[in-house]
Amino acid sequence: MSKVISAHAVSVDGYITGRDAGPGRGLGDGGTLFDWYSGGDTQSRVFDFFHLSEPSARVFDELAGRIGAVVAGRKTYEDSEHFGGGSPHPTAPLFLLSTRPAPELTERQTLVGDIKEAIALAKEAAGDKDVAVMGGGALTSALREGLVDEFVVHQVPILLGGGRPFFQELPSHVRVRLVEAVPAPGVTHLHYAVA
Repeated sequence: MSKVISAHAVSVDGYITGRDAGPGRGLGDGGTLFDWYSGGDTQSRVFDFFHLSEPSARVFDELAGRIGAVVAGRKTYEDSEHFGGGSPHPTAPLFLLSTRPAPELTERQTLVGDIKEAIALAKEAAGDKDVAVMGGGALTSALREGLVDEFVVHQVPILLGGGRPFFQELPSHVRVRLVEAVPAPGVTHLHYAVA
């Protein structure tokens, strides 16, 4: 059965971008969050331009291989330059979560105004594969609705001191269970199941 998952590179103090993130500036001063994508000698089987350490490649490729569709928030979409008209995943369609019109969507991109509808459409498109949720706001919205099954924190050993936080305010506690912790050069992969 298809699951809803999320995976983000996060600083120790909880940020998914640095200060001054935005269109044309990417992650702002938080670009070091992705150094582990190119710090190893193992080529990713899914993203051939990533060269990860062996433990990171195992975790990353297992997750990326599960993805059949992506739901991304508007800020993530804009900060990522509209994913070049495609998706953050090489084969998965993108469902853009936004209540504002988006310019020039392509055939791989669908605008959806509600998280429940976005997840439902993404699950349909994903078939027996999983749906990935990208962006702190989109993930928090999905958690509020009880739609998230798992998430992975790729915790990078840096304190950014500011930026966009991974989680926004939730209306109540969300219990999680640690499934796996994988230490790797420049990152620790923490895999959680939502209770």
